[in-house]
Amino acid sequence: MTETIVTLVINELVQLIVHESKLLRGVHREVVDIRDELESIQCFLKDTDKGGELQDGVKIWVKQVREIAYHIEDVIDEHVLHEAQRLHQQSFIAFLHKIGHLLKKIKPHHDIATKIQDIKISVREIKERRERYGFSSSDRRSSSRATNVTWHDPRVGSLFIEEDEVVGIESTRDELISWLVGGVSKRSVISVVGMGGIGKTTLTKKVYENESVKGHFDCSVWITVSQSYNVSKILMSMIKQIYQAKDTAPGQVDMTDDITLISQLRKCLQQKRYVVVFDDVWKTKFWEIVKHALPYNDRGSRIIITTRSDLIGVSCRESLSDQVHKLQPLSQDKAWELFCRKAFQTEFQRCCPRELVRMSMDIVKKCEGLPLAIVAIGGLLSTKEKVPLEWQKLLDSLNSELECNPHLTSITNILCLSYHDLPYYLKSCYLYFGIFPEDYSISGLRLIWLWVAEGFIEGRKGKSLEDVAEEYLMELINRNLVQVSFGELDYEIERKYRVHDLLHEIILSKAEELNFCQVLEAGDTTSHEKSRCLSIHGVRENVFETSKYSRVRSVFLFNISEMPRSFVVKLFKKFKLLKVLDFEDAPIDYLPQEVGNLFHLKHLSLRRTKVKMLPKSVGRLQNLQTLNVLETAMPELPIEIFRLSKLRHLLAHSHDYEIKSSFHSVRGVKIHEGIGCLKDLQTLASVDDLGVGLFEELRKLCQLRTLGITNMTAKRGRALCISIQNMVHLKILVVGSTSEDEILDLQSISSPPPFLECIYLRGRLEKLPNWVLELQNLVTLILFFSSLKEDPLSCVQALPNLVTLSLNHAYDGEQLHFEEGGFRKLKKLTLRELKRLKMVEIDRGSLPILEQLEIGPCPQMKEVPSGIHHLKSLKILDFYEMQGEFVLRMQPDTGEDYWKVNKVTTIRLKYRIKGERYQIYKLGDSDLLEHLQR
Repeated sequence: MTETIVTLVINELVQLIVHESKLLRGVHREVVDIRDELESIQCFLKDTDKGGELQDGVKIWVKQVREIAYHIEDVIDEHVLHEAQRLHQQSFIAFLHKIGHLLKKIKPHHDIATKIQDIKISVREIKERRERYGFSSSDRRSSSRATNVTWHDPRVGSLFIEEDEVVGIESTRDELISWLVGGVSKRSVISVVGMGGIGKTTLTKKVYENESVKGHFDCSVWITVSQSYNVSKILMSMIKQIYQAKDTAPGQVDMTDDITLISQLRKCLQQKRYVVVFDDVWKTKFWEIVKHALPYNDRGSRIIITTRSDLIGVSCRESLSDQVHKLQPLSQDKAWELFCRKAFQTEFQRCCPRELVRMSMDIVKKCEGLPLAIVAIGGLLSTKEKVPLEWQKLLDSLNSELECNPHLTSITNILCLSYHDLPYYLKSCYLYFGIFPEDYSISGLRLIWLWVAEGFIEGRKGKSLEDVAEEYLMELINRNLVQVSFGELDYEIERKYRVHDLLHEIILSKAEELNFCQVLEAGDTTSHEKSRCLSIHGVRENVFETSKYSRVRSVFLFNISEMPRSFVVKLFKKFKLLKVLDFEDAPIDYLPQEVGNLFHLKHLSLRRTKVKMLPKSVGRLQNLQTLNVLETAMPELPIEIFRLSKLRHLLAHSHDYEIKSSFHSVRGVKIHEGIGCLKDLQTLASVDDLGVGLFEELRKLCQLRTLGITNMTAKRGRALCISIQNMVHLKILVVGSTSEDEILDLQSISSPPPFLECIYLRGRLEKLPNWVLELQNLVTLILFFSSLKEDPLSCVQALPNLVTLSLNHAYDGEQLHFEEGGFRKLKKLTLRELKRLKMVEIDRGSLPILEQLEIGPCPQMKEVPSGIHHLKSLKILDFYEMQGEFVLRMQPDTGEDYWKVNKVTTIRLKYRIKGERYQIYKLGDSDLLEHLQR
């Protein structure tokens, strides 16, 4: 992470040298020297960011580098801010006193000269200190350098799990055993993939040791690979295990080169049916080498690879017979069963006492189905007195217990391996999840824009910073460090992302250690003056009384019920060097003029606040990249926004949650003519159609990735289509008409943007535009108030990458039919407000990976969709305001349709309270039955 900070500082120094050389009179040479010294330090830091935990001496040295880098950034930013404020003094009085201003400039110039001289000395001393003590980037704690499994390896326990700790993997175990001893005769590979601690090694070991597996193969080999491995030693270990099974000596293999070892293995295995396990693989290049030792012998040989990386799993799939199995967390029921087995293993007949149920459920929820954590925490609690006080103490102090308690450090050690394996450029991005509260899901675009604003993203030729950031996010997902989720609201078009609760605890610990971020909760008295990010959860009016936060660059607010104006005033007075200001969901109703003084500000979000107007001073935010006023009551944007030449993302529309969802509950904002001057704009959503002039301006915006237009009329549809055709980078398109009866005419697009991923149409359609069916990259399709007469499913079921489909007031027919083979990648399906729909039919083989289904209100539908029991991947089933007859057919024990849904993990029945807020019931709830009788 320190390398990222140093890179950011080097880039700022380069900008200062190239563009502000006049401001460096007398110190230009010193600034160049500092840059050169930092670049040499940067190379060393890149190496230190590879692998495991650093030794204490190197860690202290890296901390000192980080602090001097922050100090350099402070000096640069303060100097640039001073110059920006001077240039803004354009009054007549300032003109008359020009000489006085020139004299005043002498002291700031002297200040920066003195500070730069001091910095130069400090940087040189830091470099000399490394050389004096002989620090090496490979100086790490010895446990991370082990190449073989030892008793110090935190993963060793996974190899020796007792039977009572094996819960919830029975079906997967049987499936893998069947694959090993049956199936094709061709040599095949299966990759078992999942996050650390999810049970990959345990599952594979149980399969490997199964008697039917042992008897089926001529020879078997188990190799633990780990992060630091030696190919020669692994090949020799394979040979020794094979010969050991034959009771013959392997001969002199220790002195042999890799090619000879591979040849010897191939010769030995050529006529055998073998099974080989490579446990804990971290690098794709490992398989690229070792696969050559495993011949394709057409004898039913099998290879199992366990890994935390989806990419490694995919890279090992070289034929149709090879498979990737993504291991899922334990279900809530299985997690509870495992916890009770461990926590009450000798008492209460392995059942939880009533007085401990609530706290135990909270502990299990915290583990989120991770067997490693459930077993470790349950085992620790088995040694405690079974009283609520002991349970609550552990729950309240779990973060510190994970760090210090020897019973739980195995959890931290195993999960931390994934963090230490991250390349330097991903560590800051990953730690950023610590800013957000536990169990918080953040939209992908918001996360990406924040990373860009913070300077975490390295530019790559031919790609925008946002595209590179998206690649960073995908890499974290593929490493199973970040989870993908869907938005709760049916009109949301963005995917959301979160981290496991236990990973969140580890992130917080790392972020505090590195002064990356301070999370300030109500009642906190400690502060870290060197933290660059402040995340305030709950608020006290005096939170800014101390001067310790003056170096903060980012401020986030969460879970705040009220925010006095004095709080806002102090915030703008205290933080002069802010780059990120995120007020999302904060209870503020105005933005003061002083916001214009934040010259370095790059990201400003007022989403879901009560702010109704932007001050004209926003036009002075010359570095602003993102302005987000989505879901506010702001009717119009000031003309001053056209002075924001670096603006990349402009988001604005209103949505009223306090009224029932209707056509007019979502409105765009009005903007003045001239939007075409913002040449860097990538996101413009959503603005009212103000006439043909708007479409002429849109044609000047060649970088647009997201476009949202509201208040469209049918006669201007052709003009919009011409503009859309020219937007070759467009990924997201949102179009809304003036009313429910106004037709959206979008048929005229002959050549749609090739990278279009998301379409959200809000308005009447005579038919689904033909060009939609050509979109090979379409991931999300949302139709609101479309009133289609024909079943739209037959048109879109073949779209190869469609993941989300939402029909809301979109179809006026009585039947929907999901045909066999359709919607191969769909994961979320929403069928809302289809008032005439009577029947939904789902063929076997349709919707094979659907995870979430939402239905209702559909007053004409009397029974659960036919074929819903075919949806083996379905996890969440939500019904909105369905009729009593429909719900009663699903009730446990008595309902004739219950058998269709009894395998679904989560079934929720939602009934409106007010606006878009709902009361949620579960099947069998007595409260639900009372509600239905009203």
